[in-house]
Amino acid sequence: MRFRPCIDIHNGKVKQIVGQSLKDLGDSAVNNFVSEYDAAFYAEMYANLGLCNGHVILLNAGDSPFYEETKKQALLALSRTPGRLQAGGGINADNAKEFLDAGASHVIVTSYVFKDGKINFENLEKMVKTVGKKHLVIDLSCKKKNDSYYVVTDRWQKFSDTKLNPETMDMLSNYCDEFLVHAADVEGQQNGIEEDVAGMLGDWAFENDKKITYAGGIHSFDDIKILKRLGKSKIDVTIGSALKIFGGNMELKKVVDFLSKE
Repeated sequence: MRFRPCIDIHNGKVKQIVGQSLKDLGDSAVNNFVSEYDAAFYAEMYANLGLCNGHVILLNAGDSPFYEETKKQALLALSRTPGRLQAGGGINADNAKEFLDAGASHVIVTSYVFKDGKINFENLEKMVKTVGKKHLVIDLSCKKKNDSYYVVTDRWQKFSDTKLNPETMDMLSNYCDEFLVHAADVEGQQNGIEEDVAGMLGDWAFENDKKITYAGGIHSFDDIKILKRLGKSKIDVTIGSALKIFGGNMELKKVVDFLSKE
């Protein structure tokens, strides 16, 4: 179990938001934290701590008036620490190479693959052909509906018809190097993890050789311990709003040290 850092960018600023509050209309969100520092500051901080394989996430839609400023921040972070961070948010076969050329180790896709609520295998295969399986992360961020978890797209605003379950992961694991899963119902709320999601991911990871990163709800070291138990030590973790660098109470260095000892 490793710590994966994150840099979320919205309206050109590094932020931590309440996941369910993000809206394309008006580029609005409920902010937990808005940083005075740029994305490169955080990228270099993580690099100085020896951290890698974190996520730079662009939270504006491609047609947003803020998208170019958000993208500029993302590319700046990637270029300052080449090969250490992954890039996600609005990635497709046409723009993926730009992010890899800027320094991303991987690109992360959701909406381009889960097009119009369904898995678009044409787009998925196009992504694999464009960047290669070893550079592709599939984001299976989810929300609960009718007692099941479904993959959500378009910055967690739209439900797809794809359930987050072992069958889905078995199928998609043939196309990617890693999975990233935000439990969007608890993202940014610091009320504890989505234990059902963590347990399912842990069971699947225990049987399969595929890296998975979980995000959502962590606000204490006890939460990390629960995730480690449910995830059978096979799931990596990213923490946002709870970190002191993002206005929370958990010190980044202590989290890193805790996980290295674990």
